[in-house]
Amino acid sequence: MLSLDKIDRRILAILQTDGRISNTELSQRIGIPATSMSDRFKRLQRQGFITGFSARLDPTLMGFDLLVFIEVMLDKTTPDVFENFAQAVRKVPEVIECHMVAGGFDYLIKTRLANMASYRKFLGEVVLAWPGVCETRTYAVMEEIKNDGPLPIAP
Repeated sequence: MLSLDKIDRRILAILQTDGRISNTELSQRIGIPATSMSDRFKRLQRQGFITGFSARLDPTLMGFDLLVFIEVMLDKTTPDVFENFAQAVRKVPEVIECHMVAGGFDYLIKTRLANMASYRKFLGEVVLAWPGVCETRTYAVMEEIKNDGPLPIAP
């Protein structure tokens, strides 16, 4: 298992809240030389702790007013059914997240669409056509309380 020292943890904590921080500013905040910061940053990327950077967009300004979670139950729970389902889900850009879960259903899907009519069409034409789907439950979000929490990195 890969390990992180206190400096690595501080770097990651700062990057989670400010991914656009310059190497120079980050090195100043951490208290190490810029060349050391650059080396640590590259190592953290190479080791997979940093998986990428992106901009967070406002979904409502982009026309995606409806946030929906969908519980999906499969007709069978076999390796080939799981794989076929996963392959189908990965092809659908409307799916923001998909998680296999333990409990009363098999997968939890997070999606954003323009409105309830577009969700109804998505459910009927896409979700119910995925391999193995036998039942779904939909949860439309009325209010987002917190959606951008960083990982709780201990110092």
